[in-house]
Amino acid sequence: MTGGDITLLGALALGLLYGVAFCYRGKGMIGLAVKTGSTALLAVWAYIAGGPVLLVAALALSSAGDAFLALEGERWLKPGMAAFFMAHVAYVALFWGLAAEERTLLVLAAQVILVFGGVFFVRWLSPYLGDMRVPVFAYAAVILVMGAAALRLDTAYWLVTLGAVMFIASDTILSLQLFRKPAEQPAGIASSLAVWFLYFGGQALIAWGLVYGQAA
Repeated sequence: MTGGDITLLGALALGLLYGVAFCYRGKGMIGLAVKTGSTALLAVWAYIAGGPVLLVAALALSSAGDAFLALEGERWLKPGMAAFFMAHVAYVALFWGLAAEERTLLVLAAQVILVFGGVFFVRWLSPYLGDMRVPVFAYAAVILVMGAAALRLDTAYWLVTLGAVMFIASDTILSLQLFRKPAEQPAGIASSLAVWFLYFGGQALIAWGLVYGQAA
């Protein structure tokens, strides 16, 4: 077993551990370490495996975002969103360079549905955003561009496209937890599990698909 294999298994083990034992509980330093460690190890694995530099950067920035969002207090929300914003910028640049030469009507339809669906969702959510309106609008814009770019990827990267869609689904559920759930009401176990496993599973599929799709 190589160092890369051990690193990947470590990332998956931490991701599973966070989902099973921490994602639906209150915030704490152990949970923070497990959460950020899972995505950080994905970044290390991508680097060892010879993945694109932009992939490594996106995963590292995501790990930083995980750390901010795992800290107690609303003041860490904006730095966390900023880190994920930059991660999506890296993904957009990466996906753009791997786009299929031709865009089929099906892909175009999927892109239109994604973008317009996202715009309508954010518009519906906007009355509940308060002073987070501008950051959420900016973040929504970049993640929708990321998703549209992922839909345009060559078919060799279909796992990456699936992972990107899972990432968007995770953030959609998380936004409902953050802005539509009453502040005194804790997040439900089912929704917390969905947010984490869609997010981490999506990141893992993006990393795997880019490393081995590139090798193919």
